[in-house]
Amino acid sequence: MKKNSINFIVTIVLAVIFSQFLPWWSVMLAGFISALLISLKKSAVFFVPFLAITLFWMVYAFALSSANDFILAKKIAILLPLDGNEYLLILVTGIIGGIAAGISALFGKQLSLLFKTSK
Repeated sequence: MKKNSINFIVTIVLAVIFSQFLPWWSVMLAGFISALLISLKKSAVFFVPFLAITLFWMVYAFALSSANDFILAKKIAILLPLDGNEYLLILVTGIIGGIAAGISALFGKQLSLLFKTSK
């Protein structure tokens, strides 16, 4: 349990730092590096970075959207089949980022296992 919470925090911290300098895929880099540094077991390898980045992107999207009264979020939610619900758009945004981070964390775990077995 302790490794899960450490990985969660490291993933969010790396994502915040990388998002200042890199585009959207910085969350994938954060998930990848956190999986290389802190090894998790079984499904936690995917779900801990998934939850960390989902939370990060939802909070970040909410903060950006609330600054302009959700004007752009409402327009994008109308374009997508979300019936103009900006909060549902924020949830979908978070889930997409979480999936990207979770898959890259799985790759990081597999790469760390490859390095451990080759020694």
